[in-house]
Amino acid sequence: MAKSSSTVNVHRMKQEICEIGDRIYKKGFAAANDGNITYRVNEREVLCTPTMVSKGFLKPDDICLIDMTGKQLSGHRKRSSEALLHLEIMKARPDVKSVVHCHPPHATAFAVAGEPIPQCVLPEVEVFLGEVPITKYETPGGPEFAKTILPFVTKTNVIILANHGTVSYGETVERAYWWTEILDAYCRILMLARDLGKVNYLSEQKSRELLDLKQRFGFWDPRLSKEMENCDICANDLFRSTWKESGVEQRAFDAPPPMGPQAKQTATNGSASSDVEALVQAITDRVVAELSKRSA
Repeated sequence: MAKSSSTVNVHRMKQEICEIGDRIYKKGFAAANDGNITYRVNEREVLCTPTMVSKGFLKPDDICLIDMTGKQLSGHRKRSSEALLHLEIMKARPDVKSVVHCHPPHATAFAVAGEPIPQCVLPEVEVFLGEVPITKYETPGGPEFAKTILPFVTKTNVIILANHGTVSYGETVERAYWWTEILDAYCRILMLARDLGKVNYLSEQKSRELLDLKQRFGFWDPRLSKEMENCDICANDLFRSTWKESGVEQRAFDAPPPMGPQAKQTATNGSASSDVEALVQAITDRVVAELSKRSA
């Protein structure tokens, strides 16, 4: 008997979860049984990876089915306890169909150090990620842990979980995984550049060109919103107010040069001040020269 289209689709979704599980395992993003993946089937049901199973060796039959409260509906293995965090994301973002959580080493190093991710360095990161927040720490698995992402979930597609790892989400399981892969590659590049001695930041003009490009590609960035129009777009202004509670502090990387209207005004005033000082010095030199001639 032929399978229904819904059965075929669910089986294919399970296969996609297994494929991404294999990728995060081979990338070194999920050691042993680390990480978990979810994929929304419909408004009420979500596919979920099981607990205590390596993501590199998943089979479609291992995948559980849960409801939006976390209750397991089917599957011979127990669902992951961290599925609650995934469900919170899906409740806050109806557009999200899949969530990927793992422990990519370079991004997780920022999570452990509480170091904010510098902005305005790589064009691809500005276009595809934007500012990446770091949550406050909570013990994984419970409802308080799940709530740590709520201040950020509508403003980004990838979040660093303090002392834990990353979570990213999107309209497919592959797209959800992409954001974490981009982030970890970026974090590695930042560390290598710092070891070489310097991180060069893009100018405000070039950074705004990338935001315009991002908008043309159909990607939203909160820095394009009206309330952020006067912000310093490269200074982590979007999530800076959460740093104290999360224990985030800029230590390893120098801040980029100030940008935005206030910085422009400061620069203008500074330039005008320099011009005045130069004029005063020139007049003083002329006066001294004339007095010297008369004395002679």
